[in-house]
Amino acid sequence: MVEEGKGTSGRTLRLEVVTPERIVLSTQVDSLILPGALGYLGVLPGHAPLVTHLTPGVVFYRYRGEEKRLAVSGGLVEITGDQVLLLADTAEKAEEIDVERAWRAKERAEQRLKERPPGLDIARAESALKRAIARLKAAGQLN
Repeated sequence: MVEEGKGTSGRTLRLEVVTPERIVLSTQVDSLILPGALGYLGVLPGHAPLVTHLTPGVVFYRYRGEEKRLAVSGGLVEITGDQVLLLADTAEKAEEIDVERAWRAKERAEQRLKERPPGLDIARAESALKRAIARLKAAGQLN
């Protein structure tokens, strides 16, 4: 029998997601998957200490069998003991995402990258596209 409030390993992780504007999330999780500098990274209780970049993408976290998502646009992640701190440039829970706005941002970024008008900051347009895609994936609108 698993103790109430504990994952199958008997332990959980404390997940804190903080942006410059607010604390987005502060909760216990059994596991999480996050977009790190070298690709997606799985984290379970007892993970080795780690500091890495957070790239635009979706953070998947699970607690008591329920999976939730949030979109992040970049930042840093620090894993220490059974605590994960995401210092994100921006972060939105799936239920907070304005899907119509995200679709418009995606289409606008794709159009700008296709047309490549003079003076286009390509890195900025690519970053905007990645952010929009992450928001849509977190909201369950893209695979």
